[in-house]
Amino acid sequence: MRQGSYSIGEAADIVGVSVPTLRMYEREGLIIPEKLQSGHRRYTEQDVERLRCIRKTIRKEKISIAGIRRILALIPCWRIKGCPAGERNACPAFVFHEEPCWMASEKSWECKNADCRQCLVYTACMDCGTLKETIVAFTTGGTPAFMQCDDAVVA
Repeated sequence: MRQGSYSIGEAADIVGVSVPTLRMYEREGLIIPEKLQSGHRRYTEQDVERLRCIRKTIRKEKISIAGIRRILALIPCWRIKGCPAGERNACPAFVFHEEPCWMASEKSWECKNADCRQCLVYTACMDCGTLKETIVAFTTGGTPAFMQCDDAVVA
């Protein structure tokens, strides 16, 4: 096993859920595990932290999977990526807030050719604290800490 990389069974054991539960989280758009050429899934330490956040939200906060998906849909990807108004207004992630942008069936050319797993929109909110900070910052007119660096776009 690679350092900090876990099989689906190992990740399930670490988080305390079943393998089918992790597959369901993936289908629901809550997690995007790395997929090897063999088709096997690999989970990083960041993925495991995201899974812990999901479990905590379900167990302690009593928010459903659909509720978590809607919360993730509130991440303003168009602002993080600096999408122009025309592209933003045609984007399902902007128009509808039902699923996170990485699940949108119709995407811009840039997003169609990108690896969502590596996108700042997905990676910046890997843990509960950062997700909360991001949503609070955007709803109060601020800028989350992860966007205050040189390589992030602030629109």
